[in-house]
Amino acid sequence: MGFDWREIFTASMVLFAVIDIVGSIPIIVDLRSKVGHIQSEKASIVACIIMIAFLFVGEEILKLIGINASSFAVAGSFVLFFLALEMILGIRLYKEDNPSTASIVPIAFPLIAGAGTMTTILSLRAEYEKINIIFAIIINIIVVFAVLKSSSKIEKLLGDNGLSVIRKIFGVILLAIAVKLFGANVKGLFI
Repeated sequence: MGFDWREIFTASMVLFAVIDIVGSIPIIVDLRSKVGHIQSEKASIVACIIMIAFLFVGEEILKLIGINASSFAVAGSFVLFFLALEMILGIRLYKEDNPSTASIVPIAFPLIAGAGTMTTILSLRAEYEKINIIFAIIINIIVVFAVLKSSSKIEKLLGDNGLSVIRKIFGVILLAIAVKLFGANVKGLFI
């Protein structure tokens, strides 16, 4: 099949909703105030490497530990479901340790390339060509880099209410994706 703009666009939107970099601006601003400088380039490059590596070796790792892709996708649908609930309801289900630096941990991993992102990449791999997913990852990393670089400006521009509305919209999109992912893979558990 190969290169497909529709697949790239869809995969990009799914990853954008899961990564939720715009909704993470309050976290990024808080980290900047705690640790001073955020290394945007380093965080973006490391997150990109993690995501592309997982695209290629993620399924093999699962096979190695005896888990099929359907089981992982169903488990991932639950992760995405709870991430979506966090976004929509404004609650915090997942608590992170206090960071000492803000580049690779916690920005590259788990904020950008976390469990939800990894699950989504494997799920996308079941539906789309790898080349299109790689383009989607790169597009998202460019957006992530731009947001990290200009997070304070974006925060001032959108304000708390604007960030909250965007977060809730992408939460609903993510919830629909989680339901679709569950429905598409739950039959594979019983085969």
